[in-house]
Amino acid sequence: MESTLRRTWAAIDLNALKHNYETLRRRVGPDVKFLGVVKADAYGHGAIQVSRILEKAGADYLAVSSVDEAMELRLGGITMPVLILGHTPREQVGKLIEHHITQAVTCKAKAVEYSEEAQRLGGVLRVHIKVDTGMSRLGYLVSGEHFAGGVEGICQACRLPGLDAEGIFTHFAVSDEDDEASRDYTRQQFRLFTDVIAAAEKELGRRFVLRHCANTGAVTSWPETWLDMVRPGLLLYGYGPGAKTLGLRPVMCLKTTVSTIKVYEPGTTVSYGRMFETERTTRMGVVPYGYADGFFRCLSNRCSLMTHQGPAPQRGKICMDMCMIDLTDLPEVNVGDEVEIFGPENPVEQLAELAGTIPYELTCAVSKRVPRIYLEQGKETERELLLRF
Repeated sequence: MESTLRRTWAAIDLNALKHNYETLRRRVGPDVKFLGVVKADAYGHGAIQVSRILEKAGADYLAVSSVDEAMELRLGGITMPVLILGHTPREQVGKLIEHHITQAVTCKAKAVEYSEEAQRLGGVLRVHIKVDTGMSRLGYLVSGEHFAGGVEGICQACRLPGLDAEGIFTHFAVSDEDDEASRDYTRQQFRLFTDVIAAAEKELGRRFVLRHCANTGAVTSWPETWLDMVRPGLLLYGYGPGAKTLGLRPVMCLKTTVSTIKVYEPGTTVSYGRMFETERTTRMGVVPYGYADGFFRCLSNRCSLMTHQGPAPQRGKICMDMCMIDLTDLPEVNVGDEVEIFGPENPVEQLAELAGTIPYELTCAVSKRVPRIYLEQGKETERELLLRF
């Protein structure tokens, strides 16, 4: 196990997570509830470990993508409310009712299925109604000519036996973008959402307990959208637009070590495809971190990893299990020294920009063979390796 841990590992700073939660909680104030998004194994950070911290700190809700993710939390001892944002097959409704899991309802067909199954089981399923205000993904269509029919469908779902429609929500498409067109689109989405809520609540003669739409971008930049509850995703983990401004701290630091150092003459080609050729006598290090660990091959020969002496340019094609870094100008870096792939000294946002993607994808891509080491006050409290033995 120790040799595996010295290969490549993700250090998860639980104090940073708690700091981020408390900072965001103060930002939205005591009257707004807090939902922590922990889908996709908490964006690669460890869903159970993250949820424990959030539950203890006083968060009101968690969100996951599927019934399997929700059950992982319940089996891990998490008892707080959990919302499934995605689809759940009707044959799994019994699990939702038994384990007090809230389900998103995205259309009439799903509402009817869930109602029928809940009645058959003699239970009540708590649901949140999803409204499509412009994401064009899941939810009741309400734009333009669909408004009246969408509101009618939402009200019908809320009246179905076996369903307890606790909440209503939507999702912003570009709340993290600052250009005027994007800001106009977010305003349009929010206006449509509040119009739908007003119409539905008038027809139903009651208020939804939880109205929510504020994702990471909206928590940062759109306080008018916070309503009853906010849903920060990657922001909770210290990444994305506004994280530094708000004083948030990265929770994950992905590290590896230098396993080998060799010296090559000028004119030596490195790795598959021979895309890099040395122009001088070159001191080349090998680190056991490759695309099977989550290092995108498109970053080959385009990025740097951080050593204690400074950035080391990555050279040649990234391999499945390892890659090469140029240590020629870093003579104090030796075999066994730690290298930061991303973290406080080598921001994940920079790697994401080079890869033409978003930080979410990089943290989620950290593979199951990379152990997670959980730290509190700088000391290891838990370690998890997801490989099966």
